[in-house]
This record gives sequence, C-alpha cells and structure tokens, in this order.
Amino acid sequence: MPDLIAQGAGDGYRWRKGLPELVAGVEILMGRQPSGDAKPVTVVSANQHTGETDTDDSNATEPEPYPARDRRRTRTVHWQVPWDHSISRSHAILTALSNDRLQVLRDERARNPIFFRGRPRDRFVLVPGEHFVIGETTFTLARRPGFTDQVGGVGHESSSSRHQSIAERAADASTPRPGPIPAELRSDLVSDRDGVTEMAFEASALRDRDFRDTRRRIQLLARLPDIVAGSVDDEELLVRVSDTLLRATPSASTVAIVQSDPVEKQAFGGIDHASDESGDMKVLHYDCRENLTQQHAVSSRLVKTALKRRESVLHLWDSQGNRGVEYTAAENVDWAFCVPLRSDACAGWAIYVAGSRALGANWKELSEDSGTLADRLGDDVKFAEVVGSLISGIRQTSHFQQRHLAMRRFFAPVVLDALSGQDPQSWLQPRQCDLSVMFCDLRGFSRTSEMQSDQLLLLLEQVSAALGVMTRHILDTGGVIGDFHGDAAMGFWGWPIELQLEHPEADLSSSAHIVASVLAAAKAAAGIRLDYASGNTEFRCGIGIASGPAVAGRIGTVDQVKVTAFGPVVNLASRLEGLTKHFGVEILLDHASADALRSWSEHLQSTTQEPFFRLRKLGRVRAAGLKIPVDVYQLVVPVEGQSNLSDAQIEAYHQGWEEFARGEWDSAYERLLELPAWDRPKDVLLRIILQHHRTAPAGWDGVLDFPK
Repeated sequence: MPDLIAQGAGDGYRWRKGLPELVAGVEILMGRQPSGDAKPVTVVSANQHTGETDTDDSNATEPEPYPARDRRRTRTVHWQVPWDHSISRSHAILTALSNDRLQVLRDERARNPIFFRGRPRDRFVLVPGEHFVIGETTFTLARRPGFTDQVGGVGHESSSSRHQSIAERAADASTPRPGPIPAELRSDLVSDRDGVTEMAFEASALRDRDFRDTRRRIQLLARLPDIVAGSVDDEELLVRVSDTLLRATPSASTVAIVQSDPVEKQAFGGIDHASDESGDMKVLHYDCRENLTQQHAVSSRLVKTALKRRESVLHLWDSQGNRGVEYTAAENVDWAFCVPLRSDACAGWAIYVAGSRALGANWKELSEDSGTLADRLGDDVKFAEVVGSLISGIRQTSHFQQRHLAMRRFFAPVVLDALSGQDPQSWLQPRQCDLSVMFCDLRGFSRTSEMQSDQLLLLLEQVSAALGVMTRHILDTGGVIGDFHGDAAMGFWGWPIELQLEHPEADLSSSAHIVASVLAAAKAAAGIRLDYASGNTEFRCGIGIASGPAVAGRIGTVDQVKVTAFGPVVNLASRLEGLTKHFGVEILLDHASADALRSWSEHLQSTTQEPFFRLRKLGRVRAAGLKIPVDVYQLVVPVEGQSNLSDAQIEAYHQGWEEFARGEWDSAYERLLELPAWDRPKDVLLRIILQHHRTAPAGWDGVLDFPK
C-alpha cells in the first residue's frame, strides 16, 4: 500500500505514514486531535454532478466509484496533524482502495474545506502523485519504494574514467589515501567487481569513536527521549525516528526501516541453521527529503549483508564514474549504510539510510576519497546505532509490558513476582509436576440462555460476570487459569512454582507442596461457592478437584498454543465436576485431594484451630469414560442462612454408605432415611436400593456406575 505524506508550513511539521492493507478493515480519522468514530458528511451522488467528477478525462462517462464500508466491521484509527490550527480536531476520513488509491471524505465536524485540484471537495479519490490541501498543510499520496538486488549508483561518466573497467574504478576509488581514517581501518574497505566499496563497522569501534560535531549530536540525542515518548504505536515511533535521522544526517536523502524474515533450513542431525539468504523482506516505514522526486529503492543486498554480519555496513560508489552500469539507487545517491537492530523485539529489523556526498556541506573534497568519506559517514552510522538501540529498548520494554499484562489474566501476582527475573521461554516449557486441578461449570446456563435468547448481549454480560467470580478466586489463591470450555473454567495449582504452606514446619502425612496446592484449590472452590450462594449471580456452580502428576506449560499444536495442563488428573477433575449433577452437590474431590485436606485438618486440630471445611465420602464410583473406580468426597462448606449438615449427620451417611457397599441394603436403607430430606446424595443410594427391592444384586462390588 502507498504512503500519505503530510507537509506543513513550518520546520518539522511533517510526517509520512503507510496506509493500512485493504483486508485490515481499517479507516483513518485524521485531524488535529481526532477521537471517536468517523462521521462522514452527506454527499450527493457523483453521477448527479457530472461537472464535479474527480477525473481529468472530460469524456469520461463512468463516475468515480465510492465503495460503501460496512461500519460494523470497520475499525477506526486516528492520525494527528497537531501543527495546523486550520485543521479541525476530526477533519477527514481516509479509506484505502484497490490499485493504491485513497478515498477521502470530509468529516461532518470539519470547519474548513478540503481542497483537491484547486476546488473544495467533500469527497474524492486520490491516486499516487496527487495531493490535497487543508489549511497550510499539503497531503500527498506516494508509492512506497521496494527492494532491488542491484548495487551502486547512476551518474555521469567523467572523461578520465570513461575507458576504465568496473574493477579499475573500484580499485581506484578504494585506494588508501592520507586522511582522517586510520590506515589500519582502511583495510576494512573492500571493493567488489560491481564497483561497490564496502566497509563494516564493529559495534565496539563505534562505541569508542568520538563525534566530530559533538555539541550538535548531543543536542539531538538529548531530544530523542522526548521525540519518541509520545509514540502511541510502532508506526508513530518509526515516523518520528525516520524524521530524526533525516535531520541528523544532512547528506541523507532517504531513510527506511526494513524487516527481513530469515529462512530456516533444517540441517542433518536435527540442528537448525539460518540460511545465507534472507526470506521475505518488507519496508516497515520509508521517508525521503523530497516527497515525490528520487524515491530510491532499498538495496536488499546491503540489508542482507548487515543482518548476516550483525554489524553496520556501509556501501560507497563513484557517482561520477559508473554510467551504463546497473545499480541500486537512482541519481543523487552514491552511498548507503544499514544498521541492524540487535534485540529479540526487533528481530530482522534494520535502519537503512542512503544519500549523496553532494548534499553534505563542504563535502566536495571527499568526492575522490572513499576512505575519508567512510570516516565522515562513520559519525552518522554511530548516531543511527544509538537511535537503533533506543528503538530496540522501547520495543523490548513494550513487549515486556504487553506480555506481563497478558500473563496477568492467567497467573496470580505472586507467581508473576516470583518469575519476573527469569526467562519466560524456559519456565513455560512443558514439564511434569504435582498439580491440583479444578473444573468449575455454571449451573443453569442452558435454561437461562433459552429464556434470554432475544437478549444475547445481556446473557453474555451475566456469563462473563459469573466466570469472573471463578477466575478471581483462582488467581487470588495463587492458581493459573488453564482454559475456558464454554461456560466452564479450568484452573490449576502447583505450577510454575510450588506453593508453600504458611507453616512449613507442620508435621503432615502428605508432601507439604501437595497439601499447599490442594488447600489453595479448596479455598478457591469455597470462595466461589459462597459468592454464588450469596445471590450475586443468576447461576450456581459445579466444581471438581483432582490432584496428582500432570504435565503443565505451553502446550498445543503448531497452529495454536496455550498455557494449560495435561494428563489423567485433568480428565478426572472434569469427570468429578460432571458427577456433581448426579449427587446434587457443588464440590467433589478425588481421594488424593481429600487425603491432603484431611492431613491439613488433623494438623489444625493439634493447634486448636478449626478448618473452614468438612469432608464427606460419598462413595466409590466409576465415572463415564473411566475404567478404574475412584473414591469421591464432598467438600462441605457451611453457608450462613442455609441448611448445613451436622457432624452426626455426616457420620450417619458414612455408616449408611459402608452398609450399602457391603450389600447390607436393609440396614443401609433405614440408616439413610435418618438424614434430612434436602440432602441429595443419600437419595442416590436410596434410589438404587429401591430399584432392586432392597436386595443387593449378585456380584455386587460396591461401585456406583455412572455411564454416559
């Protein structure tokens, strides 16, 4: 896509920005301080005013098309023109069209007209090379130059070099002569048969180098933080950086920020090696001193060389002696350098600057001395290196902040704090550890969604609030949000760091870190249960908790990766959550989790403290999809204002279950009838007893089957 260049009346009143791709579904609201959505003025159809068409062809019969955008699928971005007070806060709406065209609409809030081809227009289509004017600012549409594999420059051939070969010219241009550049560095000047003199700058040598014009460079460097501080995104950052480099390099005519995606080749033995060739290359931002004249292509050869060597590289050629030879840039360009950005946040990025010695003040004496010219340009290379380091630092910080914000949705603050100084790539690697996994599902979602099928946005708001209760308690207890499954959430504890008990010296029958994980999961489940019971949401919950070894970390396929947990314990937690419907309870645990909580409860009793929960074994069950039966326990969380089981009633159920498991169904029936009518788990056992006329079937093994 092309670029739009804004040029104001004052020095520094300028920017050049790339238009969004057509598929992006983006429209641009441009103004002095744009905000909100675009509001185009109502314009009479172009075919009703044949004298007002936007084409130079007076014989044209087809009006210029103005495609309508589906505003429901359009995203609005804001471009500022802060220097011109004739431009309203929101003045023009820009929409990229096919064939590098740009549609311009005047916003209804604009006070002043937009002039196109000398007349005020509310709507028109711009093609590359054309411009429009608002106030004292001219906006020009220009195509962005691409890449070329050719090298060198095109100029006029002098009589002395007309009969020289390319090799002779290159040798002559690179012959060491007395000058500011040390003799030992002149050996780094290498010429090839294409007539290009190349010099590479080591980073350490540039750091030790002193600027010639130290005062001016320090003034520019002091302004850099303020210049880039107001950048709201990468595009704005690159616009400001390019403008700064043009100001700091008087002999430069072009500045570009480019990116190359390296092609990886698989070598024998399973080792990856980056190929010598670069992959796809693109210009992230391009700017030049003149808006439309002499827009030079970027040398892909120079960019590849700099990125491969991971150091700044300068190319020089004799602009007076290379006529008739194929070269990189057009007229008035006889040098270019490329500075690679050395950070993960800017992988494959490079700063490309090209210009002419003719643009530099008092540089005529350098026209015959490549060594002296390379030394003079060394100051500009060093300045570009400093600017590149600043870009890398800003983007590295921005990426860290974005990653930190993204992780806050899945990791507890205590976990993030513990991992803040470590490499995320290392601790996100999948590894086996002991986890406590919780599945929490909304009850009543299907019924509520059916009743509110005509109010889906309201339903979404209610579901989001209910899921927010789950995630808040998971994170508050040091857990990780593993996944969302429709109206259910999955969390786990014990990764990426092992949780610790408040009193690690406690004498426990289970491992302390396992008890800590189970205790955190139980606290989260109890908190969710109490929040839902308070009536703050229309839903209820079903929670399953299982503990054991699992693999946790960044898990997935090439196409989709997420931080989650994997293993049989995850499946068991999901099955337990499903069993809460059959037993009519809200929280179920497996044996490992119940054993860890029992160990903690016994420790509390030795300290005269009371646990916040009680456990009740509901039975031995074989859930759908599982072959091995498991013991299932209810986490009993007392709720104020509701009926709660007493210790005697929990013991009565336990005795009734033991008799039921042994096949003593008559006595089990009588025992279970003693429990209150609102207790749902006893109804599961009574129903089975009555279905078999209070007689256990032959081969009874005491296991409750719950097929699909």
